[in-house]
Amino acid sequence: MSDVAAIEQFVKQYKDLKTEIAKVIIGQDTVVNQILISIFSGGHSLLIGVPGLAKTLMVNTIAQALGLDFKRIQFTPDLMPSDILGSEILDEDRHFKFIKGPIFSNIILADEINRTPPKTQAALLEAMQERAVTVAGHHYKLSLPYFVLATQNPIEQEGTYPLPEAQLDRFMFAINLDYPSFKEEVEVVKATTSDNQVKVNSLFSAQQIIDFQHLIRRIPVADNVIEYAVAMVGKTRPNGDEATDLVKTYIDWGAGPRASQNLILAAKTHAAINGKFSPDIENVQAVANSILRHRIIKNYKAEAESISEEDIIKSLF
Repeated sequence: MSDVAAIEQFVKQYKDLKTEIAKVIIGQDTVVNQILISIFSGGHSLLIGVPGLAKTLMVNTIAQALGLDFKRIQFTPDLMPSDILGSEILDEDRHFKFIKGPIFSNIILADEINRTPPKTQAALLEAMQERAVTVAGHHYKLSLPYFVLATQNPIEQEGTYPLPEAQLDRFMFAINLDYPSFKEEVEVVKATTSDNQVKVNSLFSAQQIIDFQHLIRRIPVADNVIEYAVAMVGKTRPNGDEATDLVKTYIDWGAGPRASQNLILAAKTHAAINGKFSPDIENVQAVANSILRHRIIKNYKAEAESISEEDIIKSLF
């Protein structure tokens, strides 16, 4: 099959996938789109939202519709790295045997990732970057596709350990979840307080998802689009030549090269799901907010004057 035909097939399957997810998840269309873009781009996502917005249900439904294994890890202050990665035990023949932890799955929901100490947060780093883990000197490959979706509660700061910048940078997207609209909330209440059981069908195989990830990497990008993405990221660096006045005034640190890479990858996927065979500047702008939001660090002046990351990112367009 040619790449053009493959993209047309991808668009069709993507629409079917959205319909399947919508059986369970009411509204949250932008959030579902961004999660799926990061999966097909081969990235990870950080979901930021208050409790009760169906984050776990959303990830579970997406995993079912994609035909992937799904595991949820509840992060707590006493969680140890071995609780995530697994550990070696002595079996009855007195040989060491490795018992795999919940990290060995296709989709991992790291629930309330900022509730656990840095040592345990760091256990995810190798898995996210290398798609492998090292336990007791042994290297174990994780099965592909592999995707970490972490959630963070923006309200409670007591007893939390903010994610370090190096770990935040490994998330392709930081996605803000808002409350549903009045109409959507009425639909949610109707659907969740009745006895109707909804069955979610698996529409993909793991191999199909990997094939689509390779297809997206093969999508050509014009030089001017790549230059636009790199220039946009360059403008976020307050000490750089390209920095805007807004950035120089309100930003302490800007985004690194990983942001440029993710902008182009996500723009390719955004173009593909809309039936385009190459991304343009509009596709880069469509994904810029979620890619740059967690990679720019505001200073106290921005906080005092209530300048949001979105205001700063929009000024870069």
